[in-house]
Amino acid sequence: MSCKSVSKPEKWILLGIPLLFSIGSILHFAYDFLMKSPLAGIFAPVNESIWEHEKMVVWPVILWWSLYYILKGKMYGIHKNRWFTGALASLFISLVTMPMLYYFYTEAFGVEILWVDILILLLTIAFGQLMGLHVYQHGKGIPAAIVCIIFVLLILIFILFTFFPPHIPLFQDGITSGYGIL
Repeated sequence: MSCKSVSKPEKWILLGIPLLFSIGSILHFAYDFLMKSPLAGIFAPVNESIWEHEKMVVWPVILWWSLYYILKGKMYGIHKNRWFTGALASLFISLVTMPMLYYFYTEAFGVEILWVDILILLLTIAFGQLMGLHVYQHGKGIPAAIVCIIFVLLILIFILFTFFPPHIPLFQDGITSGYGIL
C-alpha cells in the first residue's frame, strides 16, 4: 500500500501508533506526578498491576478515535459505524495483547525487564491500531451507539476497579502486593 493510497483518516490511525505510545508512557507517571490525586487515578495507573497499566491504552485509544471522528468525520465522510467498530477492535486487541505478552514473558522466563515492558506497550498499541485500521477498511461495522455504550461501560468498570478492585492477581501490584487506590 503506497502512502498516496492511504486516506487522511487511515493516516490518522497509523499516526496514532507513536503518539498513543507517547501519551500512554506519560500516563504511566501522571498519578505520582499529580500527587496521587484520586481524580488522576481515574485516568492513570495507580499501581504496578497489569490492570492499572491498561489505562495507558484505554483512555488514549478511545479519545484518539472519538475526537478524530468528532472533528473530521463529516469533512472526510467517515462511515460512523465502521469507524467506531475499528476503534472498538483497536481497543479490544490492545487490552487483550498487553496481559498476554506480559504474562507470557514474565511467567515463561521468570524475569521482568523494563525495556520489555516498554516494548509491550508499543506492540500493544501497534497491534491494536493495525487491527482497527483493518476493521475500518474492510468491516461492515456495528452501530456506533453500541460501541459508545461499550466504551462508557468499560470506562465505568475501570473507574470502579480503581477504587474497588477484585483481589485477584490481575489487579495486584507486583511491588506492594496492594490493590487499587483504597
